[in-house]
Amino acid sequence: MTATRLQTKHHTASCNHLLLIEDERDIRESVREILEFEGFQVLEAANGREGLEILKKVPNPCLILLDLMMPVMDGWQFAQALSNDTNSQAVPVILVTAFAEKANTIPCAGVLKKPYDIDHLLSHVKRHCRGEGADQ
Repeated sequence: MTATRLQTKHHTASCNHLLLIEDERDIRESVREILEFEGFQVLEAANGREGLEILKKVPNPCLILLDLMMPVMDGWQFAQALSNDTNSQAVPVILVTAFAEKANTIPCAGVLKKPYDIDHLLSHVKRHCRGEGADQ
């Protein structure tokens, strides 16, 4: 883990909603379906700008799953905007990207390199949203 990675504290209360920011519709829909099957509510955005708009309208999610390479507003721009938002800056971010080696400039709670294992994704989500596996 590099110096820019953040170690986030786990939520004390269980939370079941998260924000998925991914420009590839098929990936976004597949991940949403898997997470919904596991009992999570998933808010979706096709780019960082849509993600910021969602954050203005709904209570903070327990986690943001963020792609880096997207049109309109990419993951780096979204992360910068999030760091300036006092209402949402404490929400943990997991980077989900094919460009994991370029992710070290974004403070985050973790990185999943595409293609990723669904069990690893679920492990991250459950740890941040439900506090499961916090000692692992």
